[in-house]
Amino acid sequence: ILWSFLPRYLYLQFSKAANAFFLFITILQQIPDVSPTGKYTTLLPLLIILVISGIKEIVEDYVSLLLLNAPNPTALGVNVGDIVKATDGQFLPADVVLISSSQPQATCYVATSNLDGETNLKIRQALLETAEIQTEKQLSSLSGKIECEGPNCHFNNFIGTLYLNGKSPVSIGPDQVLLRGTQLKNTDWIFGIVVYTGFETKFMQNAVQSPLKRSRVEKVTNVQILVLFLMLLVMALVSCVGAAFWNGTYGENTWYIGKKDHTSPSFWFDILMFIILYHNLIPISLLVTLEIVKSIQAMFINWDEDMHYERNDVYAMARTSSLNEELGQVKYLFSDKTGTLTCNIMTFKKCTIAGIIYGDRPCPITESSEFSDPKLLENFEEDHPTKEYIKEFLFLLSVCHTVVPERDGNNISYQASSPDEAALVKGAKKLGFVFTARTPYSVTIEAMGEEFTFQILNVLEFSSNRKRMSVIVRTPTGQLRLYCKGADSVIYERLSEDSLFVKETLTHLESFAREGLRTLCIAYIDLTELEYQQWLAMYEEVCTVVQDRAQSLEHCYDTIEKKFLLLGATAIEDRLQARVPETIANLLKANIRIWLLTGDKEETAVNIAYSCKLLSGHMPHIQLNANSLEATQQMIDQNCQDLGALLGKENDLALIIDGKTLKHALHFEVKKSFLNLALSCRAVLCCRLSPLQKAEIVDLVKSHVRAITLAIGDGANDVGMIQTAHVGVGISGNEGMQATNNSDYAIAQFSHLEKLLLVHGAWSYFRVTKCVLYCFYKNVVLYIIELWFAFVNGFSGQILFERWCISLYNVIFTSLPTITLGIFEQCCSQESLLRYPQLYTISQTGDIFNIKVLWIQCINAFVHSFILFWLPTKMLKHGNSFIVSNICQRACYSVSMMFFFLQFSHLAIWGSILIWLVFFTVYSFFWPTIPISPEMTGQASMVLACPYFWLGFFLVPIVCLIQNVIWKSNTCSRTLLEVVREMESSRGQELDCSGFLLPACSLYALCALTASLCFALAGGYAFSQVEHAVISQEELVRSYDTTKSKTRRTFSTAFSESIFE
Repeated sequence: ILWSFLPRYLYLQFSKAANAFFLFITILQQIPDVSPTGKYTTLLPLLIILVISGIKEIVEDYVSLLLLNAPNPTALGVNVGDIVKATDGQFLPADVVLISSSQPQATCYVATSNLDGETNLKIRQALLETAEIQTEKQLSSLSGKIECEGPNCHFNNFIGTLYLNGKSPVSIGPDQVLLRGTQLKNTDWIFGIVVYTGFETKFMQNAVQSPLKRSRVEKVTNVQILVLFLMLLVMALVSCVGAAFWNGTYGENTWYIGKKDHTSPSFWFDILMFIILYHNLIPISLLVTLEIVKSIQAMFINWDEDMHYERNDVYAMARTSSLNEELGQVKYLFSDKTGTLTCNIMTFKKCTIAGIIYGDRPCPITESSEFSDPKLLENFEEDHPTKEYIKEFLFLLSVCHTVVPERDGNNISYQASSPDEAALVKGAKKLGFVFTARTPYSVTIEAMGEEFTFQILNVLEFSSNRKRMSVIVRTPTGQLRLYCKGADSVIYERLSEDSLFVKETLTHLESFAREGLRTLCIAYIDLTELEYQQWLAMYEEVCTVVQDRAQSLEHCYDTIEKKFLLLGATAIEDRLQARVPETIANLLKANIRIWLLTGDKEETAVNIAYSCKLLSGHMPHIQLNANSLEATQQMIDQNCQDLGALLGKENDLALIIDGKTLKHALHFEVKKSFLNLALSCRAVLCCRLSPLQKAEIVDLVKSHVRAITLAIGDGANDVGMIQTAHVGVGISGNEGMQATNNSDYAIAQFSHLEKLLLVHGAWSYFRVTKCVLYCFYKNVVLYIIELWFAFVNGFSGQILFERWCISLYNVIFTSLPTITLGIFEQCCSQESLLRYPQLYTISQTGDIFNIKVLWIQCINAFVHSFILFWLPTKMLKHGNSFIVSNICQRACYSVSMMFFFLQFSHLAIWGSILIWLVFFTVYSFFWPTIPISPEMTGQASMVLACPYFWLGFFLVPIVCLIQNVIWKSNTCSRTLLEVVREMESSRGQELDCSGFLLPACSLYALCALTASLCFALAGGYAFSQVEHAVISQEELVRSYDTTKSKTRRTFSTAFSESIFE
């Protein structure tokens, strides 16, 4: 560990210009007769800085290692060829080939949201050759080998062959493989053979190397240090020229200086001497000060009660303190969807039946936020004219699905691959229509005190093309009926002319869509025996077709799914985390552009984008869906051309693209145009992405745009983009701790991001940048005084201030104000930063910390140093030179400390002045008791008794600061920050920030220029059902008989070894 940490750490430290500079000075000081300050005066502080920083990095890395290893004990000791057992709810520790399971037909359900972000469960099925192997004896007798492709990053691909001894080879595909990071669901147990472990798993193949992250402020500081170094060289060169001129003019009469004869080589020695003399122009204490300040800022983040999620007792956590100021400069935010914006919990929220909307009444807010409207049951029980419609509606919800009920005593739980279907069945149960049992050919419903059994004749499967699912049933009364639920776009075009409530239901659907709810239309049609038999013959014939069977089946389904009678519609809420819409709205006001990156389906992602107010109903969107590089390039070029002059500007547009198209859009010939198009949009939605694609998008923006990026997610599929972004934020969610363990900052809820950025980020940026500028300012002031002194000492290299006073200048006399500034500085109050998110743009743009600002501070320091040296010199022209030195030093302390003035800084400022006076008094009596600095003997008696000292003590700082006061009072225009500060000080009225908003392009201009834009209200339909699975939905539902007692076998959980090669 030491050999991997030390080189990386030293590289990180000496990539900082300050550390590299002081290493250079340390080397120069070892040259004999060159250094006027000794050999070790720089080496010792540098070693202290490196040790302190190293201890901090080791502690942070150790804590991260503990957190990383804590939740993953199951992955230890698993090798290729092992047979492992997983039980319901467990995460798979490696990539395994499924042998057998507790489910019928050797199937199992897995949640892959940790890998691809999809909310629906996936079905995996073992091979028939191994499906019956379910005992330890059978497993122990298993012998053979598996040959498979090499490790790769493709989740949906797997090619392998199983060779069992004495049997024919059998091919293995992705439907038989359970990947590392997936979670076993709705399945008691499975057995599997490990094929990939560690970095060879597909999950790790999608990982990216964790980069060394450095903040932009640190990079700008490095540039500023180079500027100061150039200033130092100029000062050294001026001093050398001055020394040469002075020696040439007065050298023969300066026997008292005792300098050797100057020859040509001595010029270079003088250069080195003056570089060493002025080297503290670059503050060596800066880095240690910043380490202390940033560590305390991180503690403030960790202790913030506003970011404490009480339900799980989870606080925000700054896993690194090096990037605090980056939080105040974020321009692009890349967010996952599932578990980050949403709770990944589907709830039946509202419905419309026979033209009447239910669930729209205000009701007490409950934890579950489920459907609650007594009016529906009242209408059903009181013989309302719509009673029969309500009854049929609830029967349909209870029958038309692939859910499996499980009884535990009197309790019934539902296992479903689609969380949407489970929500609807649970909703019907709450309204008194309880789905109690499933057999291969029937379902049983308990309602109104009776049992109703529906025969399941056929299941017409859901697919993304069909956008609907149907079942053909024989009702308890013997009637043939087709129940259908699906998207409004496909149901409405199949409605009968006799269908009622069409307009009313459509109005309600639009209302649901505006709320961001996932909608399904509910309809049915009664069939005659003749119609059904004719269709059944066609269906049985199509099932035997070899070529294009899927398309033939869909055409067959279409022939009977027509002339529907509309019952109503459902509205399901993919519940957002608390305050997500408000948080996104404030982040958008703060000029942060938000990109939604998800592995989920496009319809789901768009629906969530509307729910969280990232998209609005009036916002036009550009949709990119193409199957080839040429088509992708053509679509992107056309949209760029349509935007015209608006290209490259922020427009009220949304860009929607899927993973297949993105693969072509990231091609080197296209990605520049794609990036220009994406940057022209206010919101970007990327769907069906792999973890690697998420990281590639973040890297694309990070590499080509001069802006800070932040990625936030909660699952293992988000780790790549979290590590790639400038700042990575992990959410402690339900998908494990992988995202949190690889993040820079961890929070419990997406809403906490608002305070993390707008408050802690802005404060940290102001604190760190002011701290850096203050450190530069006070050192420039002090050491340019040394340059002025050189004009009166013949450029001899003599120092004006006593050596230990200079050493303690940064360490003690000006350290408290610096640290206090870095800890307590506030641009304005927390309330104002949250009330006016536009204030964030001040830190985001970086206008308060750049080379221009540095030069202004250097000029200010230059003027102050001129006053600080020459005013006391002229005041005491005929007085004691010791008093001149002390007035200069004391005035320098006073001016540098009054560079800022905070309520919390009074103690630091006046305390530092008192420390200096006490130190000066005591220090002047050290000699000869303590053999240090004999030149200081008796100075306190002379200086403190001199009226000129006390006059200069108050006069010199006032003269220096008066120019700053005049400059600020003559400011022509006020910034938003100044207005807010005045309002806070005067406790004025609410501020209208509309005048400070960034200009945005008109929607009408966009409509005129962009012919290819689409306007669409959120019409997301509630389906996350798995499709094209290894086993069809009809085969799946016919595999269960919940009326029979469940046979359970017990196995030794310790069994994990096998004789597999």
